[in-house]
Amino acid sequence: MLEWDEVLEVVGFAQTGDRESARSRLTGLWERTDHPAQRCVIAHFLADVQDSIDSEVAWDEASWTAFQDVRDADLEPIGVPGAAGFAPSLHLNLADGYLRQGRHDDARRELALGRAGVAALADDGYGAMILRGLDGIEARLDGRPDLES
Repeated sequence: MLEWDEVLEVVGFAQTGDRESARSRLTGLWERTDHPAQRCVIAHFLADVQDSIDSEVAWDEASWTAFQDVRDADLEPIGVPGAAGFAPSLHLNLADGYLRQGRHDDARRELALGRAGVAALADDGYGAMILRGLDGIEARLDGRPDLES
């Protein structure tokens, strides 16, 4: 298993905008771990640095697959007190990707799953961001661009 500090360092780097280097570094981490929580987090951020929607969705799906074997304590080292609090973000990303692929039924399913899990979100900025994202997906699905976020 990798050290979480290394994963968080590369995730932080991935958010700086150097997509190609971030992709390379995250892929390297992915290849070095079989820990479900680390693979879930790495894939979650690998999706964000892809150049095509199909690759993005594939990594979001890989993140969700890895999440199936994540236990609550597995995410504590990165400040997530329970795995259920991470699930709405995964559903949000899948819903967005499916919507951009034109897979509206899949997007609606993921939106519903994301909404079903919002009780596990903390009442903080992260939770509010996820709720806004879910609202934006719903607005796009319902053709209400004035409400999109």
